[in-house]
Amino acid sequence: LVPLDLYVRKHLPARVFPAGEVSAYSNYGTILAGYIVELVSGMPFAQYIEKNIYKPLGMEHSTFRQPLPGDLAGYMAKAYRYVDGEFREGKFEFFTEPAGSMSSTASDMARFMLSHLQEGQLEGASILQAETAGKMFSQLFTHHPRLDGMAHGFIEGTFNGRRTLFHPGGTMLFDTGFYLLPEEQAGIFISFSGGNPLLYIEVFHSFMDRYFPDSIVTEPTPAAGMAERSREFAGEYHANRRAFTTSDKFLSLIMGQIHVDADEEGYLLVTHLGETNRFVEIEPGVYHNLRVGRTQDFGGDFRTIVFGTDPMGKTMLMTDGPMSYSKAAWYEASILNILMLILAVLFVIGSPLYWVIKAAMQKIRHKKREQPLVVSKVAKVAKGVAIAYGLLTLAFVLETIVASEPDPVYGLPAMAYGETPAWIALLNLVPLVMAIVGMAVVIFAVFAWVKGYWRTPGRIHYTLFAIATMVLLWFFSFWNVLVV
Repeated sequence: LVPLDLYVRKHLPARVFPAGEVSAYSNYGTILAGYIVELVSGMPFAQYIEKNIYKPLGMEHSTFRQPLPGDLAGYMAKAYRYVDGEFREGKFEFFTEPAGSMSSTASDMARFMLSHLQEGQLEGASILQAETAGKMFSQLFTHHPRLDGMAHGFIEGTFNGRRTLFHPGGTMLFDTGFYLLPEEQAGIFISFSGGNPLLYIEVFHSFMDRYFPDSIVTEPTPAAGMAERSREFAGEYHANRRAFTTSDKFLSLIMGQIHVDADEEGYLLVTHLGETNRFVEIEPGVYHNLRVGRTQDFGGDFRTIVFGTDPMGKTMLMTDGPMSYSKAAWYEASILNILMLILAVLFVIGSPLYWVIKAAMQKIRHKKREQPLVVSKVAKVAKGVAIAYGLLTLAFVLETIVASEPDPVYGLPAMAYGETPAWIALLNLVPLVMAIVGMAVVIFAVFAWVKGYWRTPGRIHYTLFAIATMVLLWFFSFWNVLVV
């Protein structure tokens, strides 16, 4: 574990949007808030919470300390994952406090929830002034008046017509949902291991349907001009809670996306987390989900979406809660990038194999080239450089496959949670070497036409190989694969 004062400096993320304009939930922001508590109080964060929250509320089985202190370690729930017909136990997970690092029980969390429902008071103890407790429930930010946004530490939501303050979360092994309904003086807390990460959402919706059903179901009338506007919003949207400046940027191609299509009538078909919902426009740029019942979304009910423009000039899709999405440019589209990557890799790896087989066949047939010796030597070097590039590409693909293999218990590759093998440094080095060798391939492709290497089909083949190397170079550069 890295001390908070070092962590907030070493892992400071780059700011990519102007402050206060684009919602993107931040674990770092929560960690920074914890560090501010340390600075203001003059004591370690875990100790401050013990003194000012746990002790007054009688939360005797909660801690931010890692690993758990001896008097609590025996109470720790062991996490399991059902893999290949057997339950496999996971290890204790370490997280930088306060984001995701608290261990607690349902009974302790019930006391914490009751204190918030009672303006910071519980059984004569007080952790907040009434004014402060009220402010924590008030809205801090939203992208649009029709959208629920963020309160102070809580996410706003409207479920079955009732205002809810909640916060979901998950580690690699545990998933948790925390929900408060202030007007109903009710709440529900659920934490579990080894199951569907969306299970707490299903439980909460079932809880709401059982105890606080919504009997009013109306289908809005489409706004005039809906069909024309809807076509403008169709496209692929990437979550703004993503990497922009690090090597994790390429993950935007495989996760955190929303796909929007428009049907002939102008209704939007929005695919999110594997589900497609039909939306109707209720006012220009504001769409309502026509689905009856729950929808899958970590940050809200996914009942309303609003379209606008982000600070970079891209169309932005805004939702309830702490998430927003920006429309991908045509060259950022996942299908295009993945298709280009696959074709380029196959061509780059396949070409050297073709050349080696062709050379072997020519040798068997005793065929000789009719080119000047000097040109022939340079041409051989050019082919050798291309073959080296193909081998580097093959090595990179194999390294990536091995490094990306998810652990069956934790569900993520080992390097995602700090267990990085020594050889993984090559995964960063190989793309840099590929970039250098690839530039040499491009230069030789130009010389192939200027100096007349090979016959025309051979020059075309080598040129296509050079184009494939440039595609890979662009991919590595644009998606930060070259960032070490």
